[in-house]
Amino acid sequence: MDFKKLFNLQKQLDTRILNEHNLQGNRYFSQKTLALQVEIGELANETRCFKYWSNKGPSEKQTILEEFVDCLHFILSIGLDKNYDDIQPKAYDDCIDVTEQFLSLFVDVNDLLTCGSKDDYKTLFNDFLTLGKILNFSEEDIENAYLRKNNINHDRQTSGY
Repeated sequence: MDFKKLFNLQKQLDTRILNEHNLQGNRYFSQKTLALQVEIGELANETRCFKYWSNKGPSEKQTILEEFVDCLHFILSIGLDKNYDDIQPKAYDDCIDVTEQFLSLFVDVNDLLTCGSKDDYKTLFNDFLTLGKILNFSEEDIENAYLRKNNINHDRQTSGY
């Protein structure tokens, strides 16, 4: 996956949002972090991995992938805010249960909030990509879905979303 390209595309979108909403000079770390937590929750909800009480299966793979890249947008944006856009994250080979991986992500986000180190960010990104691996998304799937959603996000800005 071309992370440099993804960070650059996210930077363009973030800059556009800041300019069009007259938010220059402001950093929205808390809002972005909460947005990421909400998106991770929405992703978990689509997988239904924690719904032990239900027989209903997960949403379609494409729906889950769309939620996954919503999270990716915020992870990239947070990395840009922290100047951590030079990392090369990768999924771990020793994958755990999908529910446990979601819980790890929430811990990672908390660690990033409390400490905010580059290592915390890299761990979050690595764990996120590991979740993608558990969900059977290829790097190509993720990158292509990100590009599609990035275009949608630009269209939304144009239409006054």
